[in-house]
Amino acid sequence: MHLDFEWGTGMMGAELPDTTDVFVTGETVKDPECLPQDWDSLYAATLESIRNPIGMEPLASYAGPGKKVVIVIPDIVKGGIQPTAHRKVAIRACLDELFANGVKHDDVLLLFSNGLHPRTSTAEAKQILGDDLYNEFEATGQITSHDSEDYDHLVDLGYTAQGDHVIMNKYVYDADIAILIGHTQGNPYGGYSGGYKHCATGITHWRSIGAHHVPRVMSRPDFVPVSTHSLMRDKFDSQGMFMEERMSKKFFCVDAVLDTWSRQIAIFSGYAAEMQPVSWKVADKRTYVHWAEKKYDIVVMGMPTNFHYGDGMGTNPIQMMQAVSAQVIRHKRILSDHCVFVIASYCDGWFHDERWPYLREQWELWQSDKMNTLDDMIKYGEYFATNEEYIRKYRFAGAFHPFHGFSMMTCGNLAEKYLSATYIVGAQKPGIARTMGLKTRPTFEEAIADATRKYTDGNPNILALPHAYNRAVPHLCMKDPSQNSHFRDDAPAHPCGC
Repeated sequence: MHLDFEWGTGMMGAELPDTTDVFVTGETVKDPECLPQDWDSLYAATLESIRNPIGMEPLASYAGPGKKVVIVIPDIVKGGIQPTAHRKVAIRACLDELFANGVKHDDVLLLFSNGLHPRTSTAEAKQILGDDLYNEFEATGQITSHDSEDYDHLVDLGYTAQGDHVIMNKYVYDADIAILIGHTQGNPYGGYSGGYKHCATGITHWRSIGAHHVPRVMSRPDFVPVSTHSLMRDKFDSQGMFMEERMSKKFFCVDAVLDTWSRQIAIFSGYAAEMQPVSWKVADKRTYVHWAEKKYDIVVMGMPTNFHYGDGMGTNPIQMMQAVSAQVIRHKRILSDHCVFVIASYCDGWFHDERWPYLREQWELWQSDKMNTLDDMIKYGEYFATNEEYIRKYRFAGAFHPFHGFSMMTCGNLAEKYLSATYIVGAQKPGIARTMGLKTRPTFEEAIADATRKYTDGNPNILALPHAYNRAVPHLCMKDPSQNSHFRDDAPAHPCGC
């Protein structure tokens, strides 16, 4: 069969055996039906949610004259920017409810929770908010983005019972009402975005994020395959609840379960500790797809240049490795013990230095001076995280924070741990891929032939995943839940049945 896969800014064709199974996100298995996507219907559903929250009083009960409000909004990385995207609808519904109950317009701040991601640009803010919301708040200076290095606007809360150092955004800490607009969408890091993951990663400091985006958490057997039963998820929750304890208030969450195209399936509001399990139960129906009838020996994908974290993700070798490993984390339940990935990538050596100014140095360091294992590299985390020039570029030049690269490299290491090999197809500078431990071949056909000979019995089960990197991918599972064996065999079953 012939299939086309993403490659650079175009496509690359592949002639695959007719026995290849194909899974296309949102098509092979349909998502649960989304809510009607007209503004009025979504606004009404959102208003219903914030008036009937889980584990909290309605939003209006916290409002009143003189109350200061911060609405915390996810950055551009996820969530959709369509006219009826959850952020746009939820912010407007919350504002209308607050204003109707005494909150003054000047007492509201819209805060983008970019964490260690690039601080939200003007163009991105307009895309996320839409022109009306942006124009309403921008002229009066009521839109900003989290700056994890702005110590005038951070609060050191101390340490959780687990020993995590929590440093959070002062605007949120000082507010009378802190609203988290979130997305319950499948995520390799801790199962789902939204809820406490939103505040633990979006409005904190690199030392707080360094408590969970590190090898001692991500290399544990509870991290792969992805689930909400992991130390990482526990740390998100404990940090979020620690913030609430120190603030003497709960976050008011407004989370939407999203489908492949970031459309709202359901909306849940309230206290994250009680709301998350309810939203996850609904989201599991879309996220944990019980489809596979066999374990796969070879998985075929295509990696575009621009996806998820931005342009250059599919050519920058460290970001490429994170992207490879993210698919391992999501799909480990259906991979054979000797599985091989075959992925098209343009891989021309473009690091996009403006966006990731530190990764070229990190990559070069990885090639030198007895850098044999991840542990040899990870000890340089604080060296990079405190580099003043890289920090200045994060704060003022649209770059990622330098510590972000170490979470990427920690994740990228998982491909080596769980796969027999990863082949990069169509690399323009294949030597760059090889420096990251990847094999290279010019075509899909040659890579599959080599993988079949070296890593299978000659008759491999092959899975093709078109759109693996440009759609909100689910976590594929075995159709028979008893075959989803992993570290939690002896633990209580996940609601999805895994």
